[in-house]
Amino acid sequence: MPRLPGDPSLAGWLLFSIGFRLPPRNREWVRHELTDAGWRGRTIGRLMVVMIPVCVALAFLPGPAWLRIAVPALALIASVGTVAISADDVRAARLKQHGLEVPDDPDLGRPTH
Repeated sequence: MPRLPGDPSLAGWLLFSIGFRLPPRNREWVRHELTDAGWRGRTIGRLMVVMIPVCVALAFLPGPAWLRIAVPALALIASVGTVAISADDVRAARLKQHGLEVPDDPDLGRPTH
């Protein structure tokens, strides 16, 4: 995929993934990330970048093998489910954080926060 105008560096992308605000030069990239087709998948992808190291760390806690597999799996499933359910609100908050307008989504049946 070709780079978009305002693409952040790898470090900037990682900071964006964990919730930091990017500088104004990345505004168009942020708009694309949070509004264009596939934004839900990209939101879950950014979550995975944060959660995979956490799940790996959980797998190294002491205990039987089944528990060392079950605990990280539950953490990953719960976090992905939570983000999938609240993706519209997460997107609205991130757009506001970057000073961008939140699109009106009639499918929600309520205003986006």
